[in-house]
Order: sequence, then structure tokens, then C-alpha cells
Amino acid sequence: MRRIGLAVVLALNFALVPLAARAQQPARPPTIEFLGASTPSAMRDMVAAFVARLHELGWMEGRNIAIEYQWAEGRTERFAEISSDFVRLKVDVIVTHGTAAVAAAKRATTVIPIVFASVGDPVGAGLVTSLARPGGNITGLSIQQSDAAPKRLELLREVVPRLRRLAIVANVDSRSSVLDMIEIRDRAGALGLRPFTIEIRSAEQIEPAIEALKGKADALYVVADPLFFTNRTKISARAMDLRLPTMCNFREYTAAGCFVSHGPNYLDLFRRAATYVDKILRGAKPADLPVEQPTKFELVINLKTAKALGLTIPQSVLVRADEIIE
Repeated sequence: MRRIGLAVVLALNFALVPLAARAQQPARPPTIEFLGASTPSAMRDMVAAFVARLHELGWMEGRNIAIEYQWAEGRTERFAEISSDFVRLKVDVIVTHGTAAVAAAKRATTVIPIVFASVGDPVGAGLVTSLARPGGNITGLSIQQSDAAPKRLELLREVVPRLRRLAIVANVDSRSSVLDMIEIRDRAGALGLRPFTIEIRSAEQIEPAIEALKGKADALYVVADPLFFTNRTKISARAMDLRLPTMCNFREYTAAGCFVSHGPNYLDLFRRAATYVDKILRGAKPADLPVEQPTKFELVINLKTAKALGLTIPQSVLVRADEIIE
């Protein structure tokens, strides 16, 4: 009897050891999946701003949160594949930017919270019900691209006095970019310009399309898109070869050689996206977090590009600039 009793005790001990070990293991930290629509090098500063803000809010990568990164490299067809991977991994929050990437994430899940750092028009694109009450599992920051188009066109007319023919280049695989392209074209026509559009779908099409503008355009308006953000240096260089002034949306384009940019601060958008993530990880629902808009637009001028193009920036524009790159 004593032998039987000892055997039972030993068996119970062996059975309970795995349970005890599991109970002592720390809980898995929340996982943030970052879907970068561009490349790691192109988005280095945005990622740094996002992570720095998370740290300020008490989230330390490798300690109490995990961040997994995947990069679409400006290829729209990669968004759906990456989003599906995130869903299979059962992550806690998906962070991304750009209408096409957000739309792909939305199609992949209606459960996992999605935070977008930058979308042109989330209501118009059907991503959220309204800015005040987004509904569903998505929220973030809208840059209201089409609302800023008239200002950019007016600026372009100020800095390119002989502007008549305006080329507008857009990634037509992005619904948001197409809507922006149409809005810009219509606004430019109303201002008495002669606009025409260039439709791009891949990085390989960018250089030939710009080179084909030789002698046909007085300026180039670049509709913001991850494909163009990834290839912004190439776009600026090819336009410079043709002595073609460019209007862009973000400072990062101007730092890469674009003539003039006017738009929100991209780093600030990613910092604010981290604040959304913090609220969601602490229990807030995306449906209850209103979509925010930029509080300030920046005018950035590349004076080196202006000199190479033989253009003189009016003093009235220079004094309004938030930054001048020399």
C-alpha cells in the first residue's frame, strides 16, 4: 500500500510540474505590427519618431511590447499579403499609412485594431464612417490631401511665374491618389492652367514617364503616394535633368531635391499615431477615438534646386517658408 501511495504522489508531481512552469512564465507582451508602405531606409526617421513616442508613453520595445516590421517597398500588391500575415499571427495592433495599405488591412480583419499614421481622405476612401466617429476597428490621422491642393497650386504659380502647362503624376493603383489627381486637375483648370495627367503603376514606369515630359510641361505636381515616397530622389533627379520645377507634399521630398513642398509634418503624424496605439493597448476602442487632422502645414523650399532651375523665389514666399534647404 505504501508503494502504491508513493507512486501516486510521484505521478501527481510529474503531472503538475508543467502546469506550474507555465503559470510562472511571463505573459506575452502586446505585439505591434508595423506595415511600412515604403522601405526601411526611406522611413527611418518616421519609425524613430513612432518608437520614441511609445517610449515616452512607457512602452519599451523588447520589454513590455514587441514590434514586428514588414515592408511593401512601394509595391501596392504587397499590402494584402502582409496584412494577411499579421492576421494569422494574431497581433494586437496594426500600424500603417497610405490609403491602399490601410484598405488592405481593413479587408484582412474587422477585429484587430488598425491605426493609420497618414491617409489622404479616410471618409472619401470608405475607411471610416466619419472623422468624429470612425466606427469599426480603424482610426488614425487624416491629412485631407484634396483640401490643400488649392494652396499648393497657388504657391506653384507664385514660384514659377511662366507656369502654363502642368503635369500631374499619380499612382493610379491607389484610389486616394486618383481622387487627388482629379481634384488637382480640376482646380488647375479653374485657375487657367493647362493640366494633364500621368498615370503610374510601378517604379519602373517613373523615369520613362518623366523623361517623356521634355518640352511638354512647365512644372510637375507629384501626388503623394508610398510608391513616389520610396522613389522621391529618382523623381527629383529626373525632373532636374529636364529643368522641371516640382511641387510635392512633404518635407522629405524637398530634402531629396523637390523644388517646393507644402504639407503636414510627417514625423509628427507618426508620433501622434503612437499615441493612438498607447490608448488602444490600455483598453480604448478605435471606434471611440476620433480621426485627427494636422494642426500645422509646413512650407519647405529647396533653394539649391531653385538656383539650378534658374528660378528666383519671391521674398513674399521666402518669408512664409518654415524651412529653406540650401
